[in-house]
Amino acid sequence: MSVVHLLAVLISVLAAAHAGRVLARRLRQPEVIGEITAGLLAGPAVLALFGRTTFDAVLPQAVLGDLKLVGEAGLILFLVGLAHHLQTTARPDRRAVAWVTAGALLVPLLCGTVFAVWIIVFEDTSIRGQASVPAFVLMVAITLSISAVPVMARMITERRMHRSSTGSLTLTSAVVIDTVGWLLLTLALCLSSGSLGGFGHSLLALALAVVCGLAIRAAMLTSAAQRLCERTPRTAAVTLGVAAIGVALSVEHLGMTAIVGAAVVGMAVPKGPTSPWTPVVASVARTGQALVPVFFVVTGVTVFGEHRGSAGWQLFAVAIALGMGGKMAGGYLGARLGGQSAHSSRQIAVLMNTRGLTELIVLQAGLASGVLTPPLTLVLVVMALLTTAMTEPLLRLLDRRPVVAAPVTLASQAVAQ
Repeated sequence: MSVVHLLAVLISVLAAAHAGRVLARRLRQPEVIGEITAGLLAGPAVLALFGRTTFDAVLPQAVLGDLKLVGEAGLILFLVGLAHHLQTTARPDRRAVAWVTAGALLVPLLCGTVFAVWIIVFEDTSIRGQASVPAFVLMVAITLSISAVPVMARMITERRMHRSSTGSLTLTSAVVIDTVGWLLLTLALCLSSGSLGGFGHSLLALALAVVCGLAIRAAMLTSAAQRLCERTPRTAAVTLGVAAIGVALSVEHLGMTAIVGAAVVGMAVPKGPTSPWTPVVASVARTGQALVPVFFVVTGVTVFGEHRGSAGWQLFAVAIALGMGGKMAGGYLGARLGGQSAHSSRQIAVLMNTRGLTELIVLQAGLASGVLTPPLTLVLVVMALLTTAMTEPLLRLLDRRPVVAAPVTLASQAVAQ
């Protein structure tokens, strides 16, 4: 009966995600925005219409836990394929990645610090909460600096930018930003609890991911693995998927986001157009993409099914202004310093403003630990939704602008040399 219940809920979740995608297409938004919105509204809608008793009967904790595992597995498989694709197409320049990462991380962290100080100085304790000042400031700074790799990846894929150097550069930098952001999040939680043990666990998880990635790559390069891949690609795909899920969940268990484990496994797969592993990874990615909506919907239900709060419109305005300004200004500045064209830099700046589900996961962690209050969480949720929803319209606006090549001058030639 539990299996039947899980399948019924899974079908309902996929149907809700499909409805969200249809609505998003009609509004000329990326489908992933519809999936996220459906997830965020599912819990509050069921609670408001049918009450807590019916909600618990439809989605008991045991079923919700299994459904969450399915969604997370889908996300991991999708990111394995995405990370591998990044390695087989355009490889971004390391200098450009460093500059974009620095700009899109450090400037938003500074804006987040300003926002935290604003709250401490001008808002009352219902917004501020009782967390220590270092933990609170760091947590708020992190929430304004996160870029959502899963959502960004879906947007870039839907726009077919994943084959371009701009898409590759943006996604690579976003993975680095999220890795650093997760380490900072762990540090903030440790500061709130008075223990630094969790931070060491995150570093250990990162090292474990790298070791597992190297081991998987070494196994894939053996002749036995090559024969398995060529003769029974489905078995090879299942084996790769199970290995990726195992590594990602182990990394998450030790305190690091599963995104890092998935990315490391994807990058470890032997690359090249003639590699027998390329179609295998593509099969894994297709399976993951079919299940990713479950991750979006379940996360929305678990994170925002019950939380309520209120805050003044000034706080919403400040959060949105600093959130947009930090990401877009920092992303553009970093891209330009990294040698990108003005048009490409504007695209990178807009994409870096995408937050989505990664932001929601961070907010849930801050809320559960008591560092963030429910009213402030609501403010940051609205900021995350608006900045994510405006990504596609801004990209369309940039598409309509003529791309003007920068004139080649003696000074620019000297710099290039």
